[in-house]
Amino acid sequence: MGDRRIHRRDYGAINSLLVARNGRLVVEEYFNGWTAERTHTQQSVSKSVTSLLVGLAIQAGRLRVDDRVTSFFPSYDPIANLDDRKRAMTVRDLLTMRSGFDWTESTYAGSPLQRMNDCGCDWLRFVLDWPMREPPGSRWEYISGSTILLGGIVGAATGQRIDRFAQDRLFAPLGVSGASWIQGLPDGLPHTGGGLQLRPRDMAKIGSLVAGGGRWRGAQIVSDSWIRESTAPVVSRARTFGSYPTDYGYHWWMLDGGAVAASGALGQWIFISPQQDVVVTTTASNEGANTVREIEFFYTALGAVRR
Repeated sequence: MGDRRIHRRDYGAINSLLVARNGRLVVEEYFNGWTAERTHTQQSVSKSVTSLLVGLAIQAGRLRVDDRVTSFFPSYDPIANLDDRKRAMTVRDLLTMRSGFDWTESTYAGSPLQRMNDCGCDWLRFVLDWPMREPPGSRWEYISGSTILLGGIVGAATGQRIDRFAQDRLFAPLGVSGASWIQGLPDGLPHTGGGLQLRPRDMAKIGSLVAGGGRWRGAQIVSDSWIRESTAPVVSRARTFGSYPTDYGYHWWMLDGGAVAASGALGQWIFISPQQDVVVTTTASNEGANTVREIEFFYTALGAVRR
């Protein structure tokens, strides 16, 4: 599976590699002193987990993708920079990263994301008040603030803070152990944009859940219709990693060949091949741009499993 290349750091500082097929682990390896029971930062893999939680709130009849974002936050009136564009923004616009906010985080230093992370303020207020650039739905722009709002919306819609909703509706049914979130204001709001910590084994469970159409150990946890809708391409060629063009769905990435991925900075990945029912997860501490090598690693691992 490429252990020698991992130790040579051909793919950067990989901390774990797990491969599951048909919902069963077939490879589980740890590096750099990592262990099976130690949780690992998920970075923006958190966003894909949040997408599953939005689906569960919809499944419970508490939410619709066409609901207006501002309707969930009446206590925040008056919202700054409120105009017809912001009033029109929907849950779907947040999920597809087409909110219309005048927000760029391609460079973290000095970005709205860094300002939000460091402000010590109400994160929901920070994002809701942010000015608009264009009508929602018109252009793709990767905005972690959109996922912060989704976390607040799930909480408002279900009456349960999203980490508690996650524990009850997703993590407990999967047997996820020790999950935690970076939290902030208001009231311990979880950082759904990048603050989740999970064990690598639990990343593999989430991948297998998606590969299996929302089923886990014979139980339908997330509806198959949500899995299909959320992992279907909405934005074509949203981003290209080296020679790998990717489409975007509802907080999930789509690679050529039918693969689906959750991706987080520093080398956190859940790669899913639904056709083969194969999941490859990696955690890492990769500084710098290693994404191309990380994607190459997935295709190498997938090829090894097929043989």
